[in-house]
Amino acid sequence: MVDLTNDESRITGPSRESVILPGIEVRRKGRTEPFLDACPALSSTAIGWTGLAIEDYSTPACVIHRHEHLENFVHVVLRGSTRYEVVTGGKTLEFVSRPGTTFVLPRGTVDEVRWKGPTHRLAVAFHPTLLLNALTERTLAHCDIELTEHWDLIDPNISSVLLAMTTDLEQGSPAGRLYGEALVNAFAVYMLSRYVTNPYVPASYQRGLSRHRLRRVLDYIRANVANDLGLSELAAVAGLSPHYFAQLFKQSVGTSPHQYVLSQRIERAKESLCNPNRTVIEAGLNAGFQNPSHFARVFRMLAGVSPSTYRSEVLGRPRGGHWQDSDEHLHPDSRLG
Repeated sequence: MVDLTNDESRITGPSRESVILPGIEVRRKGRTEPFLDACPALSSTAIGWTGLAIEDYSTPACVIHRHEHLENFVHVVLRGSTRYEVVTGGKTLEFVSRPGTTFVLPRGTVDEVRWKGPTHRLAVAFHPTLLLNALTERTLAHCDIELTEHWDLIDPNISSVLLAMTTDLEQGSPAGRLYGEALVNAFAVYMLSRYVTNPYVPASYQRGLSRHRLRRVLDYIRANVANDLGLSELAAVAGLSPHYFAQLFKQSVGTSPHQYVLSQRIERAKESLCNPNRTVIEAGLNAGFQNPSHFARVFRMLAGVSPSTYRSEVLGRPRGGHWQDSDEHLHPDSRLG
């Protein structure tokens, strides 16, 4: 790795657009439409991760008719060992899928896929700016980044990060966008290092953020800790690419942006819990937690006691009272707000 710590300007990328994809869309017969006719069992569309959409499908044997991919595309089979045919570039390719079978396709790829049996799969579309935002040096910021095409690949690293994304979605993304976008960023960096025509190896930086950048970011987090902060949002405050912001932030603070924001939310919650007129639920909401069980779990992990115990100890009275003052009674599926 190259150490460029003495030239901070080289890690300050130009301003780039933040793209929120509406889902996984393709072009068929001149029309833009969903990749599959079926509704996904799970989708990242509602939470709005920057630059990437992921969808979870279980489908029977089917034909995915000829289409053009509008964005870079990755597809992973989770379950289903079956034959499939790919018609692309004037050729017909025949394969047998198994758990882990992966497609990596650059935007503009035109194909038709004929599945001979049922499969459970994850589909991902990601905008070129996601890869650009993982770059750092100004000299590379406007280079042409193109994925290499693969139709029958096994890559456990891709599978692992996509499964982590779906796990976060299944749990309701309790930490908001920040954790999901950290996974998205890790995915982009990995794709840059393995699946582009000119693989890019990130440089290494050792000294963290400069003092003024760090102060600007910390002030912004404190002022907006109750909001649904995103990694790209914090990186923009620092004037850095998301990848290098996350790396330098951890070097400066000793923890990831996601973990730091959680700790600041717990500090905000502690302040609220000192107010005898505010319930545990209100304290969680005021600190930016939308899921009561997640608030109770994170508070116990970072403070060593439950929110109710902390509140009782601070106020100098035994636990009890109305049910809203006890996190033990918070149903895991309930929602704040």
